[in-house]
Amino acid sequence: MKASKQTTLRDEATLAGIGVHSGLPATLTLRPAEAGTGVVFLRTNDDSQRRREIRADVRAVTATEFATVIGDTHGPLCSTAEHVLAALSALGVDNAIIEIDGPEVPIMDGSADAFVTAIDQAGIVTLDEPRQYIKVLKPVRVLRDGAHGELRPNDQGFRVEVDIDFNHPLVGRQSCQVDVDALSFRRELARARTFGFMKDVAKLWSAGYALGANFDNTLVVSDTRVLNPDGLRFPDEFVRHKALDAIGDLALAGAPLLATYRSFRGGHKLNHAVLCALMADPTAWTMVSAATANRRPRGHADVAASLVARAYGPDVS
Repeated sequence: MKASKQTTLRDEATLAGIGVHSGLPATLTLRPAEAGTGVVFLRTNDDSQRRREIRADVRAVTATEFATVIGDTHGPLCSTAEHVLAALSALGVDNAIIEIDGPEVPIMDGSADAFVTAIDQAGIVTLDEPRQYIKVLKPVRVLRDGAHGELRPNDQGFRVEVDIDFNHPLVGRQSCQVDVDALSFRRELARARTFGFMKDVAKLWSAGYALGANFDNTLVVSDTRVLNPDGLRFPDEFVRHKALDAIGDLALAGAPLLATYRSFRGGHKLNHAVLCALMADPTAWTMVSAATANRRPRGHADVAASLVARAYGPDVS
């Protein structure tokens, strides 16, 4: 069911931990925000000793190598934003301030479960302003290096269909299809952890990644077995986590999507590329309210440019 009104958090909630790539500590606080704010990252201290604030949308992505990084012309604000964004999006939180005092969102246990708990602790309230959706009107597809991703129309809500294919006996080809809402996210995706392969550790460390990874926050796979003492949470935990990541990356549309997202062998880079391709084609989407979501817009081609400007500014390309 498509909600008709915007939401925010009732109260604030705080989490603390280390970044999976930086290894640095950070405290993150989720705070309520007014209608129309969207999701905003607020960095309370950085090298310039300034408070920096960036709205989470597709234009704010500065890197997608192993994680989604939010930043601006002054540089990165924080990395590994996808798990907290996935939790806020799937649980239906439209407006929130994500205040963080470090360079990376804490990885917690490697999943979105801690962020779901934090949102539950804060509570969700309905605001007076109507919720707007981004309705996909026609397929938008990106092919890249043997991977492909596609957004297709879906008037019923948001659905992810993710396939992975790893040359590894414990992973191989896995598929996950979920109609995303708060219940399905909690039950099927939120607890799926980020994963990595032991054979890649030295290369990642030398490149400055995975410096905070350990068995408490990463699903680690050797050539023959899962090394974590507690094993897998789901038989197909790997693809479930990829679906979780996709939800977080596509939350950077800036409004809930009415679409089905299909990806094969994708990741943060592909997710971002598909979202950019959608935003670059003003005939492929429009903004609608819940009440008008099932109607085909009249004269859309004439108003597409103004819709883009209103939602993302005139510099979208």
